[in-house]
Amino acid sequence: MVSAPHADLCYLDATELARRIRARELSSVEVTRAHLERITAVNPAINAIVTLVERALDDAKDADAALMRGDIRGPLHGVPITIKDCFDTAGVRTTRGSKLFADHTPQVDATAVTRLKNAGGIVIGKTNLPEFALWWESDNLVFGRTRNPWNADRIAGGSTGGEAAALAAGLTALGLGSDVGGSIRHPAHCCGVVGLKPTHGRVPLTGHWPATLLRWMHAGPLARSVRDLALCLGILGGPDGHDPYAVPVPLPILPGAPARLPGLRVGVTWDGGAAPVEAQVRAVVDRAASRLAELGCHVEPARIPALDYNDWNALTMTLYGAEGGAYLGEAIGARSSELHPALQRRLSFKVTSLDDYVASLTECDRLKHDTARFFGEFDLLLGPCSPIPAHAPGLVNVTVDGKTVPARHVLRATLPWDITGSPALAMAFGWSHDRLPIAIQLVGRHYDEATVLAAGLALESASEVLGQRPQL
Repeated sequence: MVSAPHADLCYLDATELARRIRARELSSVEVTRAHLERITAVNPAINAIVTLVERALDDAKDADAALMRGDIRGPLHGVPITIKDCFDTAGVRTTRGSKLFADHTPQVDATAVTRLKNAGGIVIGKTNLPEFALWWESDNLVFGRTRNPWNADRIAGGSTGGEAAALAAGLTALGLGSDVGGSIRHPAHCCGVVGLKPTHGRVPLTGHWPATLLRWMHAGPLARSVRDLALCLGILGGPDGHDPYAVPVPLPILPGAPARLPGLRVGVTWDGGAAPVEAQVRAVVDRAASRLAELGCHVEPARIPALDYNDWNALTMTLYGAEGGAYLGEAIGARSSELHPALQRRLSFKVTSLDDYVASLTECDRLKHDTARFFGEFDLLLGPCSPIPAHAPGLVNVTVDGKTVPARHVLRATLPWDITGSPALAMAFGWSHDRLPIAIQLVGRHYDEATVLAAGLALESASEVLGQRPQL
């Protein structure tokens, strides 16, 4: 076996680790042990991984033994991965970020977890999140706050903040997350990695909790490279016979290498319906637009009217409050005093009237129609992922371009694409003035993840962030 320094080995992407393990240049045990040792050394500073899987090294030994027999289990054979702590993992504590489930140990894996394991992945840990995965900060009363690896005084994003921080810190090679308002993309933006929200229904949610808001919820991967996202989507996609929203649409042929993009029609919005947006964020979007033009794309300003007509923060609070409130109320019962203050505030909002709820659904339909018309003219939408870089924790309001807005404004650019169900890629692309990552967002047609990922692959080499490491 050829050894590599642990820090270097832990920053190889999953695709490269899998290749080296298959070629017997590295063993799964060597790779898994290196990640576990890095977790021991680095995780106390950022609190990204909250539960270690005790059998991980044994699973790695089994993977090495299988390889010696010529049995390659899949494209992730022997690669260490981590799972957001709201996906069920058989025999491994799954707290959902809540005191109410602090000792909960599922008996069956979530579908997405099963598929990653069947592809050869070695689950080494569960990652932090806000309670019930319903906040843009990854903080809870069971494990505390996850800190941003680039600046410990900033948030890691939410709700998949533990995964994004773990990837940025070299604690894992690949992560599984979920997204109902930006929960894959916002942490990728905050922590300087990449995340894919596939088309709604592309990846089954069976075994993900809470089992509500399913019309808007998505499962998908986070990684340090776009090719890892493509690899993972090929593993996760497809119905499982249990999730009624998971549809039998064949997976596209996913791109495997960067390419020019001649003739691709890209519409650019510098605020993504999320105004106000900081000038430094708009500048990163502008640089990505220029790079796409250099690659042969037809790039021009674009507008989706419904993005500008509505406050999607308010609309989604109406929808999510109505649909999630009853479900969560039953689960919480008489234990509301044990909830995190952020979730208590969320549940204290006024109950939605039927008229308000129906009006919000009507606006969702308008957004879907406007988005369909947009994709009649364009192949991709390019815009910001969040109006500001990662902010300090615990804020009720944030300042954006000199204006004071509610802190949930950080999700304004991502929320609409959970409503439409469109595939969306977040890619760290530039730096803020104080050296925090800034991501762009690429949105595509339903089930056209191939175009989204191809554009991401083509842009990846121009990213100022990807490939860089925080000082930990």
